[in-house]
Amino acid sequence: MKKKTKTKTRPWDVVEHLKTAEDMAAYLEAALEEGDPALITAAMGDVARAKGITQIARETGLGRESLYKALSSEGNPEFATVLKVLRALGLKLHATPISAQS
Repeated sequence: MKKKTKTKTRPWDVVEHLKTAEDMAAYLEAALEEGDPALITAAMGDVARAKGITQIARETGLGRESLYKALSSEGNPEFATVLKVLRALGLKLHATPISAQS
């Protein structure tokens, strides 16, 4: 009788795939294109975790717990917080005319 082997699974975490600044920027850009504030906030949280939430907290002057809460899908960060986090991530926000999008 052949012994069955169990397949081990683990939850998929996007953070494991955000290795470069280009990966992080593309991921956040995709979230921005969707236009869903909760998705954008959560994506910023994912990128912050990939970069290191402790480092982002240090660079922004914000507490780690505050960042986790603000950058969750249920979070609602102030725009100033968004700009601080983006700067700490080495990213900038761009505006493009809607008619220029494909």
